Amino acid sequence: MAEYVVHMPEDTLGEGGSDPRVLTDDVERADSTLSQMRGLMFRSEIPGALVMEVGGGFSLTGGPPRQFVHMLFVREPLDVIWLADDEVKKVARMHPWRSVGMAKADRILELPAGDAEGVSVGDTVEVLDREAARERVAPAAE
Repeated sequence: MAEYVVHMPEDTLGEGGSDPRVLTDDVERADSTLSQMRGLMFRSEIPGALVMEVGGGFSLTGGPPRQFVHMLFVREPLDVIWLADDEVKKVARMHPWRSVGMAKADRILELPAGDAEGVSVGDTVEVLDREAARERVAPAAE
């Protein structure tokens, strides 16, 4: 089973760029319909990131369909990132029991609150296996 890293390439980190940034290397994939429906509900511990591949579906306007995220039964605040082809479409800080959000996306990332600080609409965020992340991040850090 591959290990994954959520990574922001350096060319998307604002004007002038900066070093690539690893948002987390503790990534859990929700790879079934049931695990996507459950998300982080009822959990006492939150992983570094939960990645949900939610592509597919039907959209009258083309592109990925709108994806809805709620915070019912989630115990901790989260940063949620909606991605379409690795491009950030929306970033939101969401609070337990009272937040909802929606955006067009084919992938949703749920991270502990604060972990998506500095991520903006239009940025690129990639979910890479650990080896690919080492190859991309290590040369830039030298």
